[in-house]
Amino acid sequence: MENAAAATGASTDASARKRLGFPGTEEGGCGQRAPGPGAGESSTAAHGGRASAGIETIVFLTAKLTDLGSRRVNEDALRVFVHGARGCWIVADGLGGHHGGEIASSLAVEAALASFQFNPDCTPEAMREHLIAANQAIVERQRIAKDLSVMRSTVVAMIACESSCVWGHVGDSRLYHFRDGRLIAHTRDHSVPQALADAGEIGVEHVRGHEDRNSLLRSLGSGDKEFKPDISPIIHSRPGDAFLLCSDGLWEPVVEQQIELELRASRSPEEWLERLQIHLRQAADPEQDNYTAVAVWRQA
Repeated sequence: MENAAAATGASTDASARKRLGFPGTEEGGCGQRAPGPGAGESSTAAHGGRASAGIETIVFLTAKLTDLGSRRVNEDALRVFVHGARGCWIVADGLGGHHGGEIASSLAVEAALASFQFNPDCTPEAMREHLIAANQAIVERQRIAKDLSVMRSTVVAMIACESSCVWGHVGDSRLYHFRDGRLIAHTRDHSVPQALADAGEIGVEHVRGHEDRNSLLRSLGSGDKEFKPDISPIIHSRPGDAFLLCSDGLWEPVVEQQIELELRASRSPEEWLERLQIHLRQAADPEQDNYTAVAVWRQA
């Protein structure tokens, strides 16, 4: 899929922070930008939060990466908000075959984050509200700007509070959950080849590279009647758990076994993403899609 998108940023407003009861860290605000292979080509940043009170101390370490690949426009977008034991991580991928993909992905992540800031509960119901907000933001812009009437985006998001987390997605942007360095769960694409795999007509290993790999069955911006996000129940994380949210520009060329191996070899979420990026660059694919990833590690 010619999905692409640039990570966009906006500061958290004071009223939202007040509602949450903390100042908060948004995007890479309290981290450092890691050196990239080319100025303006990619960026990685990391930040985390520690609970300042309570019986259990939860720390989330976060790193993020976004890159143009071989495309001229980055239509991926990401947003991160972490403070203490609470956080929200979002990745969206604008559909390149639809005009305005970079606008759609940006609207999606901004609206989802604003919804989280208004309601930071860690429940499936709250996650549904955030994804509804993302979809409505795109639909409303479509109504105002007729030239953007067909813009679409995928989205994958995770929210967490203490040891509880919930994720949700629409399209083929993915979330992977690792425990003890092993993949234990991941989202399932809303795509034609995934549907064929679910029906037993093709093997799961054939989803990548399938001739209809870029044909999505669900996306943001398709209208309320067609909006059907998948949302997890409340998941209880453990110290050492790792999560990866990413667009298909990353997971399609880098298989799960490679992601696992690089996780086990990494000492930080930043190093994990850097190792994954090495795989992408070594492939030297002249048709490399934009790729975006957010890595989240839970510490004790």
